Amino acid sequence: MGQDGHVRVVIVDDHRMFRDAARYCLKARGYDVVAEASCAAGAVEAVAHHEPDAMLLDVELRDDDGFDGFAVCDAVTRIRPDLAVLLTSATDYYEHVPERIKSCGARGFVRKEDLSRVDLSQFWQAG
Repeated sequence: MGQDGHVRVVIVDDHRMFRDAARYCLKARGYDVVAEASCAAGAVEAVAHHEPDAMLLDVELRDDDGFDGFAVCDAVTRIRPDLAVLLTSATDYYEHVPERIKSCGARGFVRKEDLSRVDLSQFWQAG
C-alpha cells in the first residue's frame, strides 16, 4: 500500500477510453492508480517499476506479441505472487470459467460495466 494507506493499482487494457474510465472510477473510490499499460510488456514493466498492490487486467488484451490477459496474469503473478490481479472484460463469458481465472493466478473477474458497482476490496485486500 502507498504511504496514505491506499491500494496502488495498475490498469492494463488496450483501449485508452476504458483506461481513462477505469482510472476515474478507481480514483473516485480511493485507489491510487500508479500506472497504466496497453500491452504485456508495459504491464510487466509497470509491475516492476511501480510496485503496485493490484492490477486491473483486460482478459481480451490484444497484444502485438500475442499475449492475452490470461498469459499476462500468469506472467506477472509468477514474478509477484502477492499481486492481486482482477481480470475484466466487456463480455460475461469469463464469469463462467472460474477454473481458468484461478489457474492463471487472478483473484477474480468483473465485467467492465460492473466495475463501478463491485466492492473491489474483496479482491484487493492487502496482505
